[in-house]
Amino acid sequence: MVKLILIFILCVVSTNLAWAKNQLNVITALSSHDPMYKGLERFKLLVESKTDQQVEIRLFVGSQLGNDEDILEQAMAGTNVAVLVDGGRLSTYQREIGILGAPYLLQDMSQLDKLVESKLFQSWADKLQNKNHLKVLAFNWWQGSRHLLTNKAIDQPEDLAGVRMRTVGAPIWIESIKAMGATPTPLSFTEVYSGLQQKVLDAAEAQYDAIYGARLYEVTSHITKTSHIQLISGLVTSADWFDSLPPQQQSIIIESAAIAGRFATHIVQSNESQIEQELRQQGLTINKINLAPFVEATTSVYETLGYSELREQVYEVLRDE
Repeated sequence: MVKLILIFILCVVSTNLAWAKNQLNVITALSSHDPMYKGLERFKLLVESKTDQQVEIRLFVGSQLGNDEDILEQAMAGTNVAVLVDGGRLSTYQREIGILGAPYLLQDMSQLDKLVESKLFQSWADKLQNKNHLKVLAFNWWQGSRHLLTNKAIDQPEDLAGVRMRTVGAPIWIESIKAMGATPTPLSFTEVYSGLQQKVLDAAEAQYDAIYGARLYEVTSHITKTSHIQLISGLVTSADWFDSLPPQQQSIIIESAAIAGRFATHIVQSNESQIEQELRQQGLTINKINLAPFVEATTSVYETLGYSELREQVYEVLRDE
């Protein structure tokens, strides 16, 4: 009888382990209304249908299981988690990949596709995987162009002097905002609304979807279309968990992540003009300015962070037909 009970317990444990092995928890700080979440829903649908439900994808919004950095640490430890994260945050683990968040690096989506499909980018992803056990599933998730969000008109970098501006706590973002003339203030995005409302912050910078979704139009008055950073993100998971899967399931997950990234990007592109119109209706003044002074002001970022040579390598990839 005892032997039968032990066999039963071992069967239950084995079943639970197998279930966990074939389950991926995807965590994002974004809301369920964000285009990136729609992309994650598409990713879930594709993976589960193509694997005949052998791989389950569970989605969690609002950083329910931890912030991006927490999830990356869990993934490095082998946990079956994934997170949609930008290159700036990943630069902590793999320096070169941080250039994806550099100011005015890419001009359009065709350049993004060319870069993330290149051997140069793959070398960065390989280093990230070999050193930190983080697997890039796809890095073609474009969340939009980042613009300045202030309570006064901004025409040139000098207008940002003394302005406390929220940004992401990654070196490339901090140096970019500093070079533009503002005082970078790293803070969780979930705290931006209250920070602006309580005057802890003077300004922020974000893409249209994030501005509208977080209702930041209620606590600011101006958007300056600087497009200083293209918010390029990737779906990143545990390399150890990924390697534990059969090759066929690995291929399905990789392919689905790329398809979902293109899907989410298309939604962002399609929504931009409508969101801009709605932001104007909410009372925001939206200014299109001469970008040349901002481009010039941020060229120093590449030298400051040691990215000058890497930028030339990127340009070489983009010039290569």
